[in-house]
Amino acid sequence: MTPLPLLQQREIEAGVVAPLFRAFAAEVGEHRAREIVGGVVRELAKQAGCAAAGGGNALEHLKAVVEKWAEGGALELTVLRDAPGAFDFDVTRCRFAEMYRRLGLAELGGLLSCARDAAMIEGFNPDIAFARTQTIMAGAAHCDFRYRLSGPAPGS
Repeated sequence: MTPLPLLQQREIEAGVVAPLFRAFAAEVGEHRAREIVGGVVRELAKQAGCAAAGGGNALEHLKAVVEKWAEGGALELTVLRDAPGAFDFDVTRCRFAEMYRRLGLAELGGLLSCARDAAMIEGFNPDIAFARTQTIMAGAAHCDFRYRLSGPAPGS
């Protein structure tokens, strides 16, 4: 079976998770529902990072993961730095954000997609530090992804 592009996977997931989230929020309040769903999403992302690392977990392997995220035009990005120990890029178009808005789920997009990024890196390689200060999902003009190798230098 051919795997679905990530954007299509997220749209299918949103169709299931959004009604569940709303039901949880009605029962336990939105804040608690966000905590619960966010915890599950982060754990799934960490597991996905571990699985992605099966092919290697160095920064150069991360670039292949990013290519998978961008598959089919899901992300348009500009690489700013690609050097030993550092990989920086800006996402200038995010079809994930567009999809959540189209589905009327803009308020959940950050929880269901953006919140995965830090946890995914933790599972992929805990020696890679991740920083992002803004997202298109939250209304910024671009998402700023910054990765730094925080462990031993490559080859040491």
